[in-house]
Amino acid sequence: MKKVTTLVSIALFGALLAGCNTPTTGSRAGDGAVVGGLAGAAVGGLATGTWGGAAIGAGVGAIGGAIIADATGKCYWVDQQGRKHYTACR
Repeated sequence: MKKVTTLVSIALFGALLAGCNTPTTGSRAGDGAVVGGLAGAAVGGLATGTWGGAAIGAGVGAIGGAIIADATGKCYWVDQQGRKHYTACR
């Protein structure tokens, strides 16, 4: 249990540090998957105290992080005819 708690704490600390980074390269979805996976592993490991819980949490967190990061990176503008045009956010 102590080993799992230590590794989960390290993963959570890494997720916190990754959240402070402003990447200039890479995709938002990829970055979201990394942060979500680390946070999910931390939560799953601490909640269950097992490696299996950490692995499931990492998978769910990675998928959720990728979906959320991809969805929040799309900005749009509306032209005079009311059509939406999607573009990268600045």
